[in-house]
Amino acid sequence: QVQLVESGGGLVQAGGSLRLSCAASGNIFSINVMGWYRQAPGKQREFVASITSGDSTDYADSVKGRFTIFRDSAKYTVYLQMNSLKPEDTAVYYCNYAIKRPFVYNVWGQGTQVTVSS
Repeated sequence: QVQLVESGGGLVQAGGSLRLSCAASGNIFSINVMGWYRQAPGKQREFVASITSGDSTDYADSVKGRFTIFRDSAKYTVYLQMNSLKPEDTAVYYCNYAIKRPFVYNVWGQGTQVTVSS
């Protein structure tokens, strides 16, 4: 069992910054992918950013150059640094932990609200 606990959401003005964190605990597999997704009211959940256990990263086009995903040295906590925030970034942000090989496993955090005012 793996559990994810998120923090760092809040209310900021357009152009401001926030840092989200996701702490993982439990039976962590050595090869995994952790990422952030977001969902605005009435919209589908969408991919934001991901990082592998080998520190390879990927970003949605909408956040490239503004957001950065990274892990701490122990690799049990992942962060999302969000700069130059826009009102369209407003959503509930969810942390994800995934294993794809040799088996498939997926865990989601509880979500944290990010609101960006005009």
